[in-house]
Amino acid sequence: MPSQSISDLESNLRTSLKNAQLAVVKIGSSSLSTEQGSLDLCKIGTLCDELIAIRKRGINVILVSSGAIRAGKAIVREQLKNGEIKNLQAFAAVGQVLLMESYRDTMAERGYNVAQILLTWDDFRNKTRTKNLINTFETLLSLGVIPIINENDTIAVDEIKFGDNDTLSALVAVNLKADLLILLSDIDGLYTGDPACPSSELIPFVESITLDIERLASKKHGGFGGMATKLNAGKLATENGIPMVIANGRANMALERIIDGDRIGTVFLPRDQDAKNK
Repeated sequence: MPSQSISDLESNLRTSLKNAQLAVVKIGSSSLSTEQGSLDLCKIGTLCDELIAIRKRGINVILVSSGAIRAGKAIVREQLKNGEIKNLQAFAAVGQVLLMESYRDTMAERGYNVAQILLTWDDFRNKTRTKNLINTFETLLSLGVIPIINENDTIAVDEIKFGDNDTLSALVAVNLKADLLILLSDIDGLYTGDPACPSSELIPFVESITLDIERLASKKHGGFGGMATKLNAGKLATENGIPMVIANGRANMALERIIDGDRIGTVFLPRDQDAKNK
């Protein structure tokens, strides 16, 4: 059961988040779209404002954004009504253009440039490709450009099946030696049970992702990725010395509050920070 009072371990961890120099932020499709499935430009604008606010604090930020499949489906759903993989790939191809246009135009209005990077898990299995990828990220960040990543769903069948931008964001964080991984979802964090159940309580702090913690994972979410994939991402990040926070992407000023050390969402304690330097 979650503790009602904050421990020194949690307090120190949350306070330390303000010292991050590089944060990887992942947002799910449900946090960016309307109930009908189309992109919500107001939500995208709010997210961009928060990313810029973090950037102005001197923290480099990389965004991993879902939403292409849902956005494409809202446009051509009448022509492609079933959920076959080839149709999902088509939705992704149509929706990715709209998703990036929305980010580009919104950021341009605020004086910032963005870059699109489409990845698959194979990009992290090949050492040469991974090295080139890291070099690209570092160059973009040095130019003040905000990289925006999504899975390359038009060719990556496995990623569509699992909807696993959570793991992808953890892979990016680990390979770039990020200081913080933030997963913005449609719920407030990890709960003791089904978040829709009034008796379930938010767990504000996880010291270790044990089997008991994994059993709490819920699959009842609007996007493809559920809590199970977020905990898998958490294990990958924390085992490499990177703290992770799961929070509600619709919460007011969620990113800034996380950086400020507010008790928002669920924070996961990383293992020895020296792991990042191995």
